[in-house]
Amino acid sequence: MQAPSTLPLTAIQAALFAAGQWAVEMARKPFEVEEKGPEDFVTAIDRTLDQRLAAQFQQWFPADGIITEENTASIPLMEQNFSRLWLIDPLDGTEDFINGRPNYAIMAGLLVEGQAIAGWVLRPESGQLFYGGEGLGLWTAQGLEFPSLLVPVVTPPPTLTYCPILLGARDQKRYGPALQEMIPEAQFYTLGSFGLKVLEVILGRAGLYLYLNQRVKLWDTVGPIALAHQAGLVCCDLNGQTLQFSPDALDLSTLAHHQPIVVGWPHYIEALLPRLRQAIANAAA
Repeated sequence: MQAPSTLPLTAIQAALFAAGQWAVEMARKPFEVEEKGPEDFVTAIDRTLDQRLAAQFQQWFPADGIITEENTASIPLMEQNFSRLWLIDPLDGTEDFINGRPNYAIMAGLLVEGQAIAGWVLRPESGQLFYGGEGLGLWTAQGLEFPSLLVPVVTPPPTLTYCPILLGARDQKRYGPALQEMIPEAQFYTLGSFGLKVLEVILGRAGLYLYLNQRVKLWDTVGPIALAHQAGLVCCDLNGQTLQFSPDALDLSTLAHHQPIVVGWPHYIEALLPRLRQAIANAAA
């Protein structure tokens, strides 16, 4: 089994950067958009990138399972006997991409024996790549430049006037009032990509990211959560239980997580988790 430290890091960096450049170029031209489900969109660009990246990862890792968002035929690989699975999201934050907003990403993650081991998150609009994980450390690279160490920035403890929390737009609509009532000192904000939200916490711009609507899939989470673990963040549900990636923790028809997701610095989790839990219970009552 190939260890994380021997992965073809330069090749992966180049492939993701090329994919990002192509996405930025295609965004300037007309492209097809379809609705896969309620408020779930896909573009012709998603599908092309999906095929390209899947082919490249399969060439690098012929013995591994490759699961990608736009290839539904790859979903059953989760239940097959692969010790290593690659999860690829060709465009994380498709709605932002469609609407000309920069907060979308291209992501890949490595799952080994049910654990999120390594992840890559590329921000195409800036050409900045973040990657790392167990045995790799944390790195960032601009385009094809040589990577530099990424040092996580610990968000200052929450106070009565400072408590930045990321919350998705759909969760804001459903739970926002209850959360604001229970945590009045919080400043809630959002941006498109799951991966970019996790990076906001790693980079110290927010203390915590809360995801509640249980629509997020493995290709959204594996890469960013691997980075979060390496940065020292807590990744759990509202009861403090560690986020799981095993088949029994997922909807195997879609690979959506059953657990709500909380990603944050330990001091934010400790201070806010009971109130978050109470707010969600109040909203559901």
